[in-house]
Amino acid sequence: QVQLVESGGDLVQAGGSLRLSCAASGSRFNIDDMGWYRQTPGKQRELVASITRGGTTTYADSVKGRFTISRDNAKNTVYLQMNNLKPEDTAVYYCNADVRAVATVYWGQGTQVTVSS
Repeated sequence: QVQLVESGGDLVQAGGSLRLSCAASGSRFNIDDMGWYRQTPGKQRELVASITRGGTTTYADSVKGRFTISRDNAKNTVYLQMNNLKPEDTAVYYCNADVRAVATVYWGQGTQVTVSS
């Protein structure tokens, strides 16, 4: 069973920065794609950014140029550097990890990011 633990969520003023981390443990196999999603009350969870094991990245249009996703395969950890934060970035942020060898996507418990105007 793979466990994902997120950290780094906080309350920050608009224009500020935060760095989220997500550490995966317990996987017997390589972790393939990893990603960050976010969700606000009453809305569907949406993709923020994803990264393949080889480092190819994808971003939602709303965060391009402000957020950067990266990963450390040796540590099974994915990061999300968030700069120039806006109030509309306020959400619970979740990381996930795709382990194709067992055809399973694992999710973390979420970390709250609140951006005040």
